Amino acid sequence: MMRYTEVQKKVCDEITKLVGSAQPRIAHRTQMPYTEGTEVITLLTSVLCDQTQWEKPNTFNPEHFLSSTGKFIKKEAFMHFSVGVRMCVGESLAKMELFLFFTSLMQKFAVHPSPEVSHLDLDLTPDTGFTTQLMPNKICVLLQA
Repeated sequence: MMRYTEVQKKVCDEITKLVGSAQPRIAHRTQMPYTEGTEVITLLTSVLCDQTQWEKPNTFNPEHFLSSTGKFIKKEAFMHFSVGVRMCVGESLAKMELFLFFTSLMQKFAVHPSPEVSHLDLDLTPDTGFTTQLMPNKICVLLQA
């Protein structure tokens, strides 16, 4: 709010108009919805990399989702399709398609680092900004034997 003083002023004006000097109540919330067209951005990395939620938050570890007996566990902190009213409406379809794509890919191909790079030398440090991406790496894709 310090940086965006014009937004701060609009917020204060709206509060003054609807609440005045009275104590704000939950009932006021419905009278102060986000203005139509307001963009709300959920910063999912704050949850997806939370050390209180994940044993190894910055490591590729599919076992985060398995119980000690190998059964799938749904983690509330894993919000890969976002949250709220703006969450992905195609989540079920996307999960099915990802499963089929990944399974078919791994069934037919083996993925390795290029011959001049050891798998231990691959840089998997994410480049985090508005989106999170891996740094470029050279790979070698071979047909499964």
